[in-house]
Amino acid sequence: MKNIAVFASGSGSNFQAILEVVQEGKLEANISLLVCDKPGAYVIERANVASIPAFVFFPKDYPSKTDYETEIALLLKEKNVDLIVLAGYMRLIGSTLLKEYEGRIVNIHPSLLPAFPGKDAIGQALAAKANWSGVTIHFVDEGMDTGPIIVQERVRIAENETHESLQRKIQVIEHKLYPEILQMLMTREEVETR
Repeated sequence: MKNIAVFASGSGSNFQAILEVVQEGKLEANISLLVCDKPGAYVIERANVASIPAFVFFPKDYPSKTDYETEIALLLKEKNVDLIVLAGYMRLIGSTLLKEYEGRIVNIHPSLLPAFPGKDAIGQALAAKANWSGVTIHFVDEGMDTGPIIVQERVRIAENETHESLQRKIQVIEHKLYPEILQMLMTREEVETR
């Protein structure tokens, strides 16, 4: 069974969705670590309830990104982490982790990339009066939401759509699609390591 580390910065709804499919045996993985850069984030409570160890840090306590990523990399090695799963982690991954986990960092983003990268993709789509939004799952590279796309699923934006209603529609897809893709990646990695 593969070990995954989930990186999150907020409420952790995708963390919870992944946790539930792991507990149900539908995702053959072990969540061995939560990494969170916001000490007050609700995702930490979710990890505590599930007895998942958490590394919670405040980036400004470190001289540089390299310093905190070096500490994270040591923890990941200690926990034998095979795959990093970004689930609402609001920081760009730096060269330290990219080098260590090349091709093994996955992100989920609430738009059809390359449209609306970065923060508040839902707000960006509404402001642009787009007809479609959606979900993109992609590998992470050094850019902001620029890595190779694994899968996308479209969501129709209704005429009277609000930020909250579009977010709910997108999250329904995220919570189903992300665990499925992670399972596919686990299987692929099993095949590659034989």
